[in-house]
Amino acid sequence: MNFEAVIGLEIHVELKTKSKMFSSAPNVYGALANSQIALLDMAFPGTLPSVNKEAVRYAIRVANALHMEIDDELHFDRKNYFYSDLPKGYQITQNERPIGKEGYLEIETEDGLKKIAIERLHIEEDTCKQLHYSDYSLLDYNRAGVPLIEIVSKPVMHSGLEAMKYVEKIRSIVTFSEVSDGKMEEGSLRCDVNISLRPYGAKEFGTKVEIKNINSISYIQKAIDFELMRQAKILLSGGVIAQETRRYDEMKKETILMRVKTDAVDYKYFAEPNIIPIKLSKEFIVDAIRSCPELKDDLIARFIKQYQLSKYDISLLTMSKDIAYYFDECAKYSSNYKTIANWINVDINSVLNKNNLTIKDFNITPMMLCNLIKMIDSKEINNSQAREIFAYMVDKDVDALKAKKALGITSQILDTDFIGKLVEEVIEEFPESVVDFKNGKDRALGFMVGKVMAKSKGKANPKIASDMLLEIIKNS
Repeated sequence: MNFEAVIGLEIHVELKTKSKMFSSAPNVYGALANSQIALLDMAFPGTLPSVNKEAVRYAIRVANALHMEIDDELHFDRKNYFYSDLPKGYQITQNERPIGKEGYLEIETEDGLKKIAIERLHIEEDTCKQLHYSDYSLLDYNRAGVPLIEIVSKPVMHSGLEAMKYVEKIRSIVTFSEVSDGKMEEGSLRCDVNISLRPYGAKEFGTKVEIKNINSISYIQKAIDFELMRQAKILLSGGVIAQETRRYDEMKKETILMRVKTDAVDYKYFAEPNIIPIKLSKEFIVDAIRSCPELKDDLIARFIKQYQLSKYDISLLTMSKDIAYYFDECAKYSSNYKTIANWINVDINSVLNKNNLTIKDFNITPMMLCNLIKMIDSKEINNSQAREIFAYMVDKDVDALKAKKALGITSQILDTDFIGKLVEEVIEEFPESVVDFKNGKDRALGFMVGKVMAKSKGKANPKIASDMLLEIIKNS
């Protein structure tokens, strides 16, 4: 029997506001434990919540990017449950009236664009962070009260790959709109997966299993693919799927049981009595939308039109908002867009990955990179020399001209008479390479060009040398 997977995702996104959702405590990641808290975060009696205006603005940005209906009245509710990570004994959230509802986004699939329906986006506060040890647990309340948006999809995805692409798209929206850094490894974007199997053609859903807190986009697909196989094996052997909460073990590459679910929890929602409904003006909503930075889809469309690069180059340049902005800045200093893209996608990314840096930490400014590229375009230096200069620029934090002088690199030799003599010498010294090239061994040409470059101590223009070699061999 063949089964169809039914998958829905709940994504929690921490918003990078300066303060928390309902208190004035700083919203800072990585600070000393329990150093970024206010009395409200600890549920001291007599403290009252105050709504973070910027968090509401950020939520509207994302809701608009997801083509949602935006509620012009802000309502908050209490979600009541007792747990050690929740000092008040309840969470302030939105239940009946989320700020955004009935949206969608589109993902690329093998069959073209697929529209993923989204049920709701609501605002809430985060819980504190729990640190579990062998025989005790510690609580860090720095995270308690951090602004969150929760994005709940409808159960319309059918594979781990679709789910992974959906999360990638959500992450691009929240990072490019600058509402969150989207770092799953730091918990600022967390994903819960609801998954079930049913026979193809069946209308009823199967028993739902939840996979909690997946902390990597690649693990989303791996966790779902494993869970699909696990459930299929149980059903094919005549077993019954238990309603469970599981987690993904990266080492074992499988989902692990956390707890068995029975009846649905009754959170006894009721309206938050300390926050009256807030009317959002049309001007406020419009301003939140208009102030949103360029989203990834719009940026890709602009790059295609403005720079006429390949989809592959653009896909690499837009993997990161900051990389895309770096390229945009480079384009102000040089119109050689393809060469700029090559340097960013290959050489600069290599330095960043090797040193675990971001482009914001990179010491070569767009102007410095483009000055190097202009040296190549004017044939002042060749590509080999350019990479030597680039490495020196990165190491010594100097511009291209100073690096060139420090390395003692002189301008390329463009004199065709001089290069022609070297070409003739190489042909005379390596006749077997000429024969190899005529017999279809293209590498022989590269070998001979290399010999010309060696004779010129790396100063000859390699294209002129290559063209001359081809002309002489062709006529010989």
